[in-house]
Order: sequence, then C-alpha cells, then structure tokens
Amino acid sequence: MADIVIRAEGLGKRYLRGLTGPPEMLRDALTRIIRSPLAAMRRPTQEYFWALRDVGLEVRHGEVLGLIGRNGAGKTTLLKILSRITRPTTGWAEIHGRVRSLLEVGTGFHGELSGRENTYLSGSILGMGKREIDRKFDEIVAFAEVDKFIDTAVKHYSSGMYVRLAFAVAAHLEPEILLVDEVLAVGDAAFQKKCLGKMGDVAKQGRTILFVSHNVTAVTRLCNRCVLMDRGTVVVDGETHEVINSYLRSELATTASREWSLEEAPGDTVVRLRAVRVRTQEGKVAQALDIRRPIGIDVVFDVLQGGKVLFPNIHIFNAEGLTVFITIDQDEDWNQRPRPIGRYTSTVWIPGNFLAEGTHLADVAITTFIPQSVRVHERSIVGFEVIDSLDGNSVRGDYAGHLPGVVRPLLEWETSYEPRVDGRQVAGAVVGQ
Repeated sequence: MADIVIRAEGLGKRYLRGLTGPPEMLRDALTRIIRSPLAAMRRPTQEYFWALRDVGLEVRHGEVLGLIGRNGAGKTTLLKILSRITRPTTGWAEIHGRVRSLLEVGTGFHGELSGRENTYLSGSILGMGKREIDRKFDEIVAFAEVDKFIDTAVKHYSSGMYVRLAFAVAAHLEPEILLVDEVLAVGDAAFQKKCLGKMGDVAKQGRTILFVSHNVTAVTRLCNRCVLMDRGTVVVDGETHEVINSYLRSELATTASREWSLEEAPGDTVVRLRAVRVRTQEGKVAQALDIRRPIGIDVVFDVLQGGKVLFPNIHIFNAEGLTVFITIDQDEDWNQRPRPIGRYTSTVWIPGNFLAEGTHLADVAITTFIPQSVRVHERSIVGFEVIDSLDGNSVRGDYAGHLPGVVRPLLEWETSYEPRVDGRQVAGAVVGQ
C-alpha cells in the first residue's frame, strides 16, 4: 500500500561466533603442537548463530512503533539492517523516505570535528542544504545545551553532551523516518524527559519513528503499536498495552502465592516472612481477578523475638513500574503494640472497581518505625492480573477499547434533565425517551 514506508520480509542475520574457548598463550600452543601434532592440525571449532531470523514487518507513514524484548532479542540488529549499516543474510527490506538513525551515542559523528561541524555534516548526509541547517541550528544547540562547547571537538565531550547533541541533530533536522535505539539511558532524568517530549512532537508532525527501549513507560507514552522480539524473531505484534502486558507476564513470571520454610524464609532474628497470597473474598488464591470484586493480600509472618512493634506494609506497582499505592497495617489491635512471639496473618483488602485492569506486582515489607528499621523487604514477590468485563457494573460500561490509567474507580454520577434550551421548549422532547 502507498502509505507503507518500511516493509521487510524474511529478514535474517547470521554471525560467526568465532573460536570456542579462551585464547591461549604462545607457549601453551607450542606445547600442545609438540605433544599432539595430529590434534593440532584439526580445524578449530566454529559456531554460527542467528541474531535475526525470518522477521517480517510493515510500518505505515506516521506510525510510532516500539520494539521491546530482553537483551539479545535482535532489536538493534533489526534497526542496523533498516539503517543500511548491516547487510541481511536472508530476506529483504525497503524504506521509502529520508532516514536518520540514532543507534548509539554519537552515531555518525567524527571525533575530531566540532559540534558545529558535526551538525552540518549530519545534515548534509541527510540531504539537507546549508540554509535549512542554518534555520535549525540555534534550536539544535539550545535543545542540546552545549552552546558553550559547540566549537569544541566532540571527542572532548562527556557522554551526556555527546548524546544530547546527537539526539538534537537527529530530531531537529526533520528526517521522514527516525530510528532510535536505547541511547536515552545515557542522559539524566531531565534530558530523558525532554527527549521523550521531543519525540512526541516529532510523532505529531506525522513522521515515522521506530523506538527501541527497555523503558516500558516511555514506550507506552510514545507508541501506538509495539513489537515484542525474542531470540531474533517477532513474538507479538499489536497494540502497545497488550504487547507490554504480555512481555511483563513472561519476564516477571508472576505468581499469586509464595511460601517459605522457616530456614529459607526472608527476614532476620526478629521476624521471618512465611507466605504471601493474593486471594478472593471466598479464600481462593487467584492470579486473575475480577475488577469488580475485592482483592485480598495475606501476609503471613513469624515473630521470633517478642517486644517489637512491627508494621507489615505492601507496595503495589502496575505493569509500567509506576507505584499505584503503598499501604501500611493499621489494625487497631496491634497498632503501637509490641508483638509477642508467634505467627501472624495480616490481610489487606483492595476494594473492587479501584485498580485498573492489567498486571500488578506487590512488594512486601515488615518494618519497625521507632527507630526505623526494615526487617524484611521482598520485591515483586507476587503478581496478579485485574480483568475487566463488558457484562457487569464497572466503569467500562459498554466501551470495549483500552482505558488508560493507574486506578479505575467506579464514581457516582448525577444528571439533571430539562427539556428546554435557552429557556425555550425543545420541540418533540419527551421525558424518559
């Protein structure tokens, strides 16, 4: 179709892993040859591996596509092939439009040239004239915050300065297609926020972006479509929130219940965590829970030394790693009361129609506050999936699409009706119809 700007079919990239085993010293090599001449004549073992295998992809004009997956999944290899940096072993790809790639810090920069010279060099490579670069130059320098060093050779830049200028050039010189790898991790938090905002502006201008990142929050914000890769192949291709949930479920391997023996239980000489369970009101341990029903989380712990005031607490995170809330045990029977030796089960109830649908993880900790001391803190110890539906009393109503948000409360609405507009009776208005 005419609006497809990137098309790939059967893309594969095979690399030679090289000689197996560590390199040996000359002395050891000579000794091996003397002791076994025939064995030394054998050809060293070599191994091939596929960094990319049979990948097909279509990207439309103006689409912002996220590529996610664990390290070594093939994301960067795919971008290098699309950038014409690497030739594929199998398959083919075609791109329609002017491409700018930012695959690592300072891609395309020459260390001996100044920031100013590299800006003009990059623009020329993209096919832009001097006047066009002149028009954008001040904006690039201001974004990169390197105005005092713009005439300094970039080999003297810090990694942060390097990536700021590289990204500024890539984003401001108006390529039709922008390929961005995980380079934003080099910058500080303020710069990352600025870059994400700029890429959002670029996307609104109708330009096409392929964005590789391990930051699922950034992918969620920027991308309307996402591709999950694993071991060089495309595993899932679809709407961003669905693909990210699939990725996190597979990566985190969440479970709704964890138990430990006393010897293995996390904690110290005062308290040990023995079990954490996510369950329904009926007491059933469940990983998938109805959004309309309360969700209970049990924290079972053994107090080994009496006399301490202990507070179980739970931290709930959503699929993007955002903290939804933190809750601390405020049971009046034990608030500010030292706990004697024994086993305790503290349960917190999350109301129905509160959490948004999707994957949630829970940290569990037990703490003393005066003085403050964290006795045990287990991260992402249990996980559960909140499931919404179209057939019940939830905020979704009849809407079937994706609803963003950290929480999804069912709030009360009130509506008043008057069959009049600007004081005039509306013709044919009948109350109740």
